[in-house]
Order: sequence, then structure tokens, then C-alpha cells
Amino acid sequence: MSDVSQGASTMRSLDRAIDVLEVLEHEPSGLRLSDVARRTGLHVATAQRILAALEARGRVEREDGRYRAGVGLLFGAHAYLTGSPLVQGARAVLQDLAADTGLTSSVFVRTGVSRVVIARVEGSNPWRYELPVGERLPLQLGAGKVLAAVLDPDDVERFISAVTPYRTADGREVAAADLRKELDQIREVGYATAAGERVLGHRSVSAPVRRRDSTVAAALQVSGTTEELPESRVGVLADTVRNAADVLGRRL
Repeated sequence: MSDVSQGASTMRSLDRAIDVLEVLEHEPSGLRLSDVARRTGLHVATAQRILAALEARGRVEREDGRYRAGVGLLFGAHAYLTGSPLVQGARAVLQDLAADTGLTSSVFVRTGVSRVVIARVEGSNPWRYELPVGERLPLQLGAGKVLAAVLDPDDVERFISAVTPYRTADGREVAAADLRKELDQIREVGYATAAGERVLGHRSVSAPVRRRDSTVAAALQVSGTTEELPESRVGVLADTVRNAADVLGRRL
């Protein structure tokens, strides 16, 4: 086999292994071999070989015939959380923001049509449900819209087509035209607000974190109950969150 062919085969195997890991990321309770093969489009024998290799390295665990993400994946997550300038810079900013506003403060980054929380400081009244670092959330809700709004125009349209129509937690149906209009408004005013979109009775205000070259690295958000964050606070908080996002951006 030529070096070129061998390189292509290696990359194909790597892509397949990543596909398997991504499928398992979406199913914390695990999947059977046949389900992994079906969702990745791999032959069962190929999926089994990949799972065996990942299991041997601790990246996959198997119990009662089901495969799930393994403890070995924590090594990569820990390396990211301790080595990322964004995470390191966010801690002090979030602590100050939470102390100043009394609201839970978080930083999200985009991955495909999802967002993930990479840093978080609870407000004076922690939420009743947990949102741990690493949690995958929809991009079309809350702070995710800040990240979606800065995509290239063609990518924005592909994103809108992929996620609409959808319903928010409070039952509102969002069509493509609605989401497009909201993203246009976010680009115009420089921040996003959301109420009852993902969790009933909660509101958030988010702003983009821009690097020195003006590209967007993340979204910075404050959130709380609608009692803690009534509509009357949104204007002042928008300025506060944007200022905090600027501070974080200058640290990147």
C-alpha cells in the first residue's frame, strides 16, 4: 500500500472512530452494537472493531451489552478545561458578573448546531436543576442564538433550515422567518434575550465574546428566574453583559 493510500485509510479510520464517539455522546445511557452501527452507517463488524479499540483505551465502556462513553474521555476534557485560555479567562469574569448581578453567569461555545457550557458560576439563588460544564444544549435557544447570529450567511440559512420549526418550553412555535428575524435583530443590537425558551419561568441575557480580531469565540450569559430578571432589568443587564464579554475578549 502506498503512503498516500495508507494515509487515507488512517484518516478514514479516525473519522469513523470519531463518529462512534459522537453517537455515544448523545446517548449517556449507552447503545447496543447494532444501534451504534445503524446510527454511524457502519457495518456491524467495523463498528465492533472500533468499539473494541476504544474500549481498550478507556474511551468506551461496556456493560450489559451496551456501550457508552468511557471515563478515559475525561482526560481530554480536563486538558481542555485547564489549558483553554477562554476557560481560564472566564473564571474571574464570571465570578465578578455573578457577584454584581446576583445571577448565574455562564460561557458557551458552539459545536455544530449545538452549544456547550464550558464555565459557570452560580448566582445568589442557584437553579433547582443542574447544568454541568460540558452539557450540550440547542443552538437555537437562549445564548445559542448569539453564536448562530454571527455565522456566515449561507451557514445561517443552513442552520435555520436544520432546526425550524421548533417549539420553545413555553409552547411558542418558531418558524424559519421568526428565527431569521430574531438573528437579524441580535446582530443589530449586539445581544440576545430569551424568556421561557428552554426552561419555563427563566430569562437570560447574552452577548458575544469577541477575540482581538473581532471573531466570536463564545457567548457570555446571565440567567435567572423571571422574578430575579424581570423585563425591566434587561436594558441595564445588556450593557453589563456586553461589557463583561468585552473584558473576557481582551484576555484572549
